[in-house]
Amino acid sequence: MSPAATRILLAGARRRGRGLSTSAEPSPSPSLSPSQLPRGKRWDAMVIGGGHNGLAAAAYLARAGRSVAVLERRGVLGGAAVSESDLVPGFRFSRCSYLLSLLRPALIRELELERHGLKLLPRSPSSFTPCLDGRYLLLGPEAELNRSEIGKFSKKDAEAYPRYEEQLEKFCKLMDFVIDSPPPELRQLYHASMVDRMKDKVDKSVFWSKLLGIVMQQGQKDMVNFFDLLLSPASKILNNWFEGDVLKATLATDAVIGTMAGVNTPGSGYVLLHHIMGETGGQRGVWAYVEGGMGSVSSAISKAALEAGVQIVTNAEVSQVMVDENTGKVQGVALVDGTELHSSVVLSNATPYKTFVDLVPANTLPEEFLCAIKTADYSSATTKINVAVNALPQFRCCKNINPEGGPEHMGTIHIGSESMEEIDIAYKEAAGGFSSTRPVIEMTIPSVLDKTISPPGQHVINLFVQYTPYKLSEGSWQDPAVRKSFAERCFSLIDEYAPHFSSSVIGYDMLTPPDLEREFGLTGGNI
Repeated sequence: MSPAATRILLAGARRRGRGLSTSAEPSPSPSLSPSQLPRGKRWDAMVIGGGHNGLAAAAYLARAGRSVAVLERRGVLGGAAVSESDLVPGFRFSRCSYLLSLLRPALIRELELERHGLKLLPRSPSSFTPCLDGRYLLLGPEAELNRSEIGKFSKKDAEAYPRYEEQLEKFCKLMDFVIDSPPPELRQLYHASMVDRMKDKVDKSVFWSKLLGIVMQQGQKDMVNFFDLLLSPASKILNNWFEGDVLKATLATDAVIGTMAGVNTPGSGYVLLHHIMGETGGQRGVWAYVEGGMGSVSSAISKAALEAGVQIVTNAEVSQVMVDENTGKVQGVALVDGTELHSSVVLSNATPYKTFVDLVPANTLPEEFLCAIKTADYSSATTKINVAVNALPQFRCCKNINPEGGPEHMGTIHIGSESMEEIDIAYKEAAGGFSSTRPVIEMTIPSVLDKTISPPGQHVINLFVQYTPYKLSEGSWQDPAVRKSFAERCFSLIDEYAPHFSSSVIGYDMLTPPDLEREFGLTGGNI
C-alpha cells in the first residue's frame, strides 16, 4: 500500500527550564473539550495538532465548505508558536518560536489575520554583533547603514555585500514558487479513476514546466551558483564572498540556526537563504516581533478558523489513527480517553515520525517508506532560555547607555560568534556529546518594541542557544545541577559583552532538546 492510500496529510510539524513552575495562558479563542463534540458525526477532515500550520490548514478547508475539527493535545493552542505567562510572574514569553518572517504573505492576506488581531513590529536594525575588542557590527534593511557598518571592518566587504544580497534575493524568487505551489507528490493512485490520474499528471506537468521556465530565466551561471549554495558548506560560500571574520560569523549563524550542523557541514549554505527568504510588510528579509508574543499568530489563525466554522478541541490527545485493516483507508482517530472521531481524511500537524511511526498502526505503511521516516535526522542542538530581567543589558562596546533601548537592542544580538572558527569549535564539542563551552547565543529583546509583555522598566529576553546535544556524554538534562550550570554558563558569557547581565536576571525558563520533545512534540527536540 502506498503512503497516499492512507490519506494522512502532513500539515507541517509544529515549530520554533523546568526550574520554575509554569502555566499556559488559556486558549485565546473558544475551544471545546472532547466530550462536547457531536457523537456519531462523520467529519470531512480531522487535524491532529493545533499548531499554527494545523490551524491554517483547518481554516482553508472550512472556508472551502468542509467540516473540520482540530485536536490539540495541550490546553493551549499554537504548538510552538505560543505565548505563555506565569513562567515568571508579570512576564509573557514567546516560549519557543520568537520571530516572524517566513509566514507566507498570502496566508496573512487571505485569512485576514490583521483583522483578527495580528500586529507585527518590524525590527530595524535587525542584527547587532558586539566584539570583545570594543568594535561592533550593526546590520539592517537600510543599504547605507550596512555599507557604513561593514566598512568599519572591510571596504571590500562593504562593496560586496549588496551583490551578495542581490544574488540571494534572486534565488529566493525561485524558492517562492516552490514554497507557494502544491508539491507534486509521488503518489501511486491505486484506487483513482482515469480522470483523477489524468488530472494528477497535468498538475505535475504544470508544476515542472513553470519551474523549468523560472530556472531558464536564471541563466547558466546563476544556476551553477544556486546549486553550489544548496550543496556547499556555509563557510565556503561566505569565504568566497567576504574577508571579514565578524561579518562572516554573523551571517553564518543564519546557516546553522536550529540544526545539529556546523559552518563546514555540506548543505548548510542553503539556510543562508532564510536571511532574506521571508518578509514583513512586503519588505524582503525583514523579521518582526509579534505584539503579545508568538501566541498572537496562532490566536489570529484560530479566530479565522473559528469564523469559518472549524471546531477546535483542546486537551484532546490522539492515541491512534484508525485505519481499516481490509482497505487500508483511514477511518478517523482515537483519543487517549477512548473517544473515536470519524473522518476519511486526517491531516497531521505532528512530526512525520510521530505521525507515521507512533500514530499509524503497525503493518499499515510500506516498510521502505517507514524506514525513510525512521532514519530521518532529527538530531537537535538547540536550547531556548526565556529570561526576565530588571534592566536592559548595556554592551561594553557601545559608548552610549540606552536604558530605554538603542539600535543595539532592536534586532538579533549575536553573542560568542565573532568568527566562524568559534562556531565550529562549539559545534564539534556538541558532536562529541558535550554542551558548548562557549555557546553560540542569539539574543532578542522583544519588550523594547512590545510594551505588552513585561512590567515597565523590565524586559523579556529570548536566548536561542547552540550547541546542546539531546543526550549528554556526561550527566543528564534531567539533573537540576546540570541545567543550572549551563544556564549560568550562558549568562556568564553574556556578562563578557554586557557586564552585570547575570545580576539583572529575575527568573528564567529553559527548554533543552528533551524538553522540546516532551512538551511540544518536536521529535528529538528538532525545531
